[in-house]
Amino acid sequence: MKTAIKIVQIFVGVLFIVSGLVKANDPMGLSYKMQEFFELWNAELSAGSFFLKSPLMALYSFLHDHSLFLSVMMITLEIIAGVAILLGFMKNFFLWLLLILIIFFTFLTGYAFLSGKFTNCGCFGDCLPITPLTSFIKDLLLLVMIIFLLFGRRYIVPAFSAAKRKLILALSLFFSLLLQWYVLNYLPLADCLPFKKGNNITQQMLPPPGSVPDSFAMKFIYEKEGKQFEFAPEELPADLETYKFIDRIDKLVRKGNAEPAIKNFSLSGITGEDSTKIVLAQPAAILVFAQDLKAPSWTGKLNLLSQQAKTKGIPVYLATPASADAIKLFDADAASIQFFNADFTIVRTAARTEPTIYYLEAGTIKEKYSQNGFDAVNKKLTGTNIK
Repeated sequence: MKTAIKIVQIFVGVLFIVSGLVKANDPMGLSYKMQEFFELWNAELSAGSFFLKSPLMALYSFLHDHSLFLSVMMITLEIIAGVAILLGFMKNFFLWLLLILIIFFTFLTGYAFLSGKFTNCGCFGDCLPITPLTSFIKDLLLLVMIIFLLFGRRYIVPAFSAAKRKLILALSLFFSLLLQWYVLNYLPLADCLPFKKGNNITQQMLPPPGSVPDSFAMKFIYEKEGKQFEFAPEELPADLETYKFIDRIDKLVRKGNAEPAIKNFSLSGITGEDSTKIVLAQPAAILVFAQDLKAPSWTGKLNLLSQQAKTKGIPVYLATPASADAIKLFDADAASIQFFNADFTIVRTAARTEPTIYYLEAGTIKEKYSQNGFDAVNKKLTGTNIK
């Protein structure tokens, strides 16, 4: 029993630490995944008549607006709880905390799997994508193991002295928060998104080489004597003239894997004209993605950058879900920047900081800069800093 508890203790602790660290690389990504859940639940509640509909919708809206804080706290708890379990530190408290966390995670992954509305639950971030079913099974197994640890907690022996355990836990807390602060300001350390440095955006918009497209079968729906029948083209009956044609449908018979890494990438101006190919064909270009244009502090830096780029003959583009607002925001300097409407999801994926700056050559991402990278971009262009 003691050996089994030790093995499970190490496995659970390490798994929670790894899970937390992978998500700590991109807390904004987890925040967006949480928002997907809250938006979906509110949509379902608004269409129903549940008696707690109003307070639940208000709660989900509040959590939606504070999803980044919730993401950081959840990631930090995962890491700290995993370290504490390995150390045997305050085992009663942290085992119950892990039980609460895993019940919550199991509910989310179970919902993601049973609803069929998610392809990736975000449990291990974008660097280790797993299907909702796999994640749900993983959480069920973890739930069993944590309950096993609770019943056998008397066999969990603290490691090191009390002072060392507290020091290790404090350092783990500091490191987890520092890591998340850094990536939220300077982009993820490991970029696992399709917009990573070195990728060609045009190629990422195509199905992967060797992939298999979805396979569909054509079916015809006919009606006869009040009953409907489905026929494949080769199955049409000899007395077809006695049937009434209703519809023609295409049924999915085999799911392929021809999904491109980047979907719905489109850059259109205020006239609605699609300029995606023109932008991605430029020998050199600066493409800035920004989502929130309510009160940005970087407009002056972008104006200066666009003027510097103009002297080098390099166009500067700003892609946002609200290009009309951007034009008003930049006002007189708008002539130095070309504004494009872009899909909201695309902008959120491409811009993990607000804004995120890309230096492109023929659509290939040569450099990628965070919100703190204006000086670095300017140095690339002129060798001087933006004042």
